[in-house]
Amino acid sequence: MLFGDPKFKPLADLANESVRSPNNFNWTFIAIFAVVVILYINEAEKKNYRVIKAALALYLVHWFYEIINALICYFFGYALWSVSPESSSFILLIGVSWELSMMFAIAGFTIKLMPKNKDAKIFGINNRLVYIIGTALGFSIFEIFLAWTPAFIWVYKWWGAIPVFITTYIPFFFACSWTYDATLIKQKKFLSIMAILDIALLVILIPLKII
Repeated sequence: MLFGDPKFKPLADLANESVRSPNNFNWTFIAIFAVVVILYINEAEKKNYRVIKAALALYLVHWFYEIINALICYFFGYALWSVSPESSSFILLIGVSWELSMMFAIAGFTIKLMPKNKDAKIFGINNRLVYIIGTALGFSIFEIFLAWTPAFIWVYKWWGAIPVFITTYIPFFFACSWTYDATLIKQKKFLSIMAILDIALLVILIPLKII
C-alpha cells in the first residue's frame, strides 16, 4: 500500500485512546532499552562522539516530528501516521511506540556507512547526498510494509511512502549527516535547541492533554 486508506480510521481511533496506556506493557520494553544503552556505551568507549551526536540529532528531529504529528491529530482528528496498540508494549505519542522510538534512537548510527571524507564521490555524486537519499529511501520503502500490516496506520489518501520520503526521512538523515560534519559549536547549538524545544513542547502539551 503506497498511500493511506480511510477505512483504517477506527483502528486509528483505538490507537488514540491507547496513548500512554499501560495495558499492553511487557518486559521487552526494558530489554530493548538495555540494548540501545549498550550500543551508545559501545560508541562512547570507541570515542565515536561524532557518531553519537549525529544519532542524537536524528533522534531529536524524530521527536519534533512526532510532536507535530500528534498536534495534527489533535486539531484535525487524525494523525498522518498512527501505531496500533496491539503492536506495542507502550505508545508514547499517537505515531510512535516505544519500539519505534528506540529504533530511531540508533537509526543515526547508519552514519558510519558514510566515508569520513565528506568530499568523496560515489558514482560521481557526493557521498553525503548518497547517504541521505539512500537511507531515506530505504526507510520509506520499509514503511510501505509497515503500513500494510495492522501495526502502522495511514488514514489520509494523500499520505504515503513518497510524502514520507520527501518530508520526513530526508530531513531526518540530513540532520544526521549535517551534525556529523558540523563544528563542535554548531553541534552543541543544534542539539541544545532541539532538546530544549522537544522537552518544552512535551512538558507543556502532555499535561494539557493535547498530545
